[in-house]
Amino acid sequence: MSRFFVLTLLTFLGKACFAQSAVVDASGREIRPPAKVERVYAAGPPASLLVFAIAPDKLTGWTRAMRPNEAEFFPERYANLPELGRLTGRGNTANVEVVLNAETDLIVDVGSTGPTLASLASQVQEQTRIPYALFDGRIESTPSTLRALGRLMGNEAPAEKLAAWYERELGDLKQRVSRAKEHPLVYYGRSASGLQTGGKGSINVEALEVLGARNAAAEVRAGLVTVSFEQVLLWNPEVILTTDPNFWKSVWTDSRWRAVSAVEQKRVHLSPHLPFGWFDFPPGANRLLGLWWAGKLLYPQVFDVDLRAKVTEFHRLFYHREPTAAQLDALLGEPGVLPK
Repeated sequence: MSRFFVLTLLTFLGKACFAQSAVVDASGREIRPPAKVERVYAAGPPASLLVFAIAPDKLTGWTRAMRPNEAEFFPERYANLPELGRLTGRGNTANVEVVLNAETDLIVDVGSTGPTLASLASQVQEQTRIPYALFDGRIESTPSTLRALGRLMGNEAPAEKLAAWYERELGDLKQRVSRAKEHPLVYYGRSASGLQTGGKGSINVEALEVLGARNAAAEVRAGLVTVSFEQVLLWNPEVILTTDPNFWKSVWTDSRWRAVSAVEQKRVHLSPHLPFGWFDFPPGANRLLGLWWAGKLLYPQVFDVDLRAKVTEFHRLFYHREPTAAQLDALLGEPGVLPK
């Protein structure tokens, strides 16, 4: 038996002996990380955000390299982490070799925990021998996801701090929603045409459901769908929320959209999107900001909160850098001037 083989075997056995206690992830799979987790590979953007929030030095890289206007919201050394691609979701570009080359101790994904993704996680784990955990990406599951991820990473204290804060924020937000007397009919318009939206149960409109707003597209199938303009006109929403600046700009000059109540009443709002989207891109912990932002728009009487203070606190806790006054101005001011 070669000396190299013996050393390799001893190293493997040593890691096995000193592994942490098993943690059951959101898919019901038992995950047993090494005793010391130093490098964590995030399979998608929502996971990247949570790993970075808990322990930024353990994140191996971003799924996509930061653009300049995104990077300015993070400490430089973290903004410049390498682009490693994503293992799951649309546009996945990473593979097992990328994960191995990143010298990964733990792989995590946050979002869906269904059979397909659970099977993929198990397959990658078998190929790489690297623990691969799945966590629930729903807004209300964020505190428990933070706590479970903190245990796996060996960073329970900072994870608990974030989870407790997030829990308090959600509790405050829900109490305010419960005091609202009316719940407007809201249409969420994605894409440059504004005709892509999400049906009931879609993660893309989960923020509307948490806010108790009536989703105009609730009756279409779950997930992202493309609808006709005639259908939007029939729904005639009171408010339109969008994440697409091209749609937001064009809606005011398009003669068809002027017939929609939300446009006529100038209640079409573009969600802030830096450094991550507030409403949908990605559908992760960042959506808490979208809840406060949309809450003030939909229920101004009960959402009498200082949004600048909310944004500053979230950035400090989750992005590890407070935004400047100029950045806050840019984030909270919709572009251009509404038509008279």
